[in-house]
Amino acid sequence: MTFDLTYFFDHIPIQIQINDEEAAQILRDFPPPELPSGQSTFNINDQTAGNQVKQRLLLNDYEVKLTRTNKPYLRLSFSNNVGMISAKMWDNQGMINKVLPLLEQYSVFDVEAVVDDYNNQKSLTVNRLQQVEEEINPFSLLPYTDEDFSSLIIELFSYLNELDEPFLSLAKKTLQLLWSDFSIAPAAKGYHHNYLGGLLKHTVGLMRIARYIMAEEKGHIEAIITLIQLVEKSYKKDLYLAYKNDSMTNQYSTWSQTIDHLYTMTKGAMAFKEHKPNYNLLIVSILFHDIGKILEYDHAGNTNQAFDILYPTANKDILTNRKQAGISMDSLGVMIGHIPYGFLLFTKLIEQFEISLDLETIHEISHCILCHHGLPEWGSAVRQPLTLEGYLIHIVDYLDSRYENAD
Repeated sequence: MTFDLTYFFDHIPIQIQINDEEAAQILRDFPPPELPSGQSTFNINDQTAGNQVKQRLLLNDYEVKLTRTNKPYLRLSFSNNVGMISAKMWDNQGMINKVLPLLEQYSVFDVEAVVDDYNNQKSLTVNRLQQVEEEINPFSLLPYTDEDFSSLIIELFSYLNELDEPFLSLAKKTLQLLWSDFSIAPAAKGYHHNYLGGLLKHTVGLMRIARYIMAEEKGHIEAIITLIQLVEKSYKKDLYLAYKNDSMTNQYSTWSQTIDHLYTMTKGAMAFKEHKPNYNLLIVSILFHDIGKILEYDHAGNTNQAFDILYPTANKDILTNRKQAGISMDSLGVMIGHIPYGFLLFTKLIEQFEISLDLETIHEISHCILCHHGLPEWGSAVRQPLTLEGYLIHIVDYLDSRYENAD
């Protein structure tokens, strides 16, 4: 089996050769999620105003609102594997009081509605809701990556298999323990990789960029500057198109206000220009950098297993009756966030797996996890990166998250 792809404006080559037996073993040990097949997907943007529709949808959230004349109505948000769907329901014959108990208890509904179109924004006016009690594959009701899961998984482990021990054992044992959640988790709720499989794709994306930087013959600083030049080229193109289309007052580029920051962080990395990036440190740090998102976010299909790992003696009754729906901030996880969770999981698992690392290495990986957002105002848990790998993990995370939106 051979992978021959390109990434990041077709500049980064991805060439992987793995025999079929090794690839099959990876997928047996770390299987891709089961995707729905033979199922039609409802895209509200393909509908015409006035159409009557009947669809099974996942409820994300709801709220009782008031019209300008102080009449109550329900504002609802649904999703399916195409994306988010806005909806409303009028309080005809006391309908709101009838459906509120169902909305509190259930997540999946068979929806009968009419398509609306207001200011070129499609939505639904719901006439009837019927709760669904059977177990549902989350991939049938939530958007997911359009990349092939099996290919992403094989690529991920081709990079991990290049690690030295005990880093390889740490990486594989971590994923064996958390695979059911890691393999389907989103990497965000709204900004980037905000769909099932997003965390897997984002993690692989960081490793792609990091490996390119580490492999550049001229050096890692030259590699970073080359990538920034590609960003500048894309930004100039976006600016010109916005100018020609007279759309300068709108958000016209994913790369707005990024160039100066990238050069500032590159300048920080230049202090370590005599250092060679450490593959083991950087790749393991990338694996753990967003792994805390399996705790920070909740969604249909998430098992919450990581709570058992971190807090084995805690009373977890709060999780028992939790209603899972679309991608949302976890009511507990939002109080801590994925960066501290990633650090906690790293320290907990090296102890649980009895992985022997020297104290300096533990601190270097922990530092990468804690500083990968770059700046405290962006969520970094430290003032600034203090190591070469700390600067690199922030730069590759910054580039990959924005490239996802620009691609």
